[in-house]
Amino acid sequence: MIAVFVVASVVLLLVAALVLAPFAFTDPDVLDGPLPTLPLLALLIVPLSVAALTAIAGTALVGTGPRAGRTRRELSLRWDPKAVKKGIALGLGGLLLALPAAALWTAWNGDERTSSAVGEEFTDRLLSPGTALVAFAALWLLAPLAEEVLFRGVLWRALEHWRWNRWLIFTATTALFAVAHLELLRTPLLLLLSTPIGLARVFTGNLLACVVAHQVNNFLPATALLLTTTGVW
Repeated sequence: MIAVFVVASVVLLLVAALVLAPFAFTDPDVLDGPLPTLPLLALLIVPLSVAALTAIAGTALVGTGPRAGRTRRELSLRWDPKAVKKGIALGLGGLLLALPAAALWTAWNGDERTSSAVGEEFTDRLLSPGTALVAFAALWLLAPLAEEVLFRGVLWRALEHWRWNRWLIFTATTALFAVAHLELLRTPLLLLLSTPIGLARVFTGNLLACVVAHQVNNFLPATALLLTTTGVW
């Protein structure tokens, strides 16, 4: 399973490069400044989607146990209303911690250390309502789902196969999730945001709770993106 995570991560990087390649070939200067809207949306949606699908396919191929239901079993993904409720509660709890922490971090270090890479790319950019809704849905729903499949799904299960203690797995996946965003200035905040999401996996044993917690976490920044890019705010 660790090979599945590594392959999916490499696929993410390769697909990101392939997404940008046609735009860079058409206009070599496209990478020198803010990306145009189309390649920006493509980067937001396509690499993570393909990486998550690669991870799911790899799990179905090399996961343990009977083939029937293997992916759901290996990823610990199952419908459970209690897990949804716990995911919502942990996501809201994470927001209650993250909002004042982000405000303090901004006051201490400045806006550039708290703004996400996605947020910076969409700054001062006006979009059509349809395009803004696509970006909103990608940030709120799609990105959390894909990232959780990779980190709290495949990677978590791989470390379980190695007989790691669940708290050690929680620590490792939380740290790797924060570092994998490649936003070093925001790493402490990403660690804080990632903590309740990882706790959802610890307390429920269900990837669904992690997805829900992550989506709750992303709702406010996704809403802010929607409001600013449509000129409402």
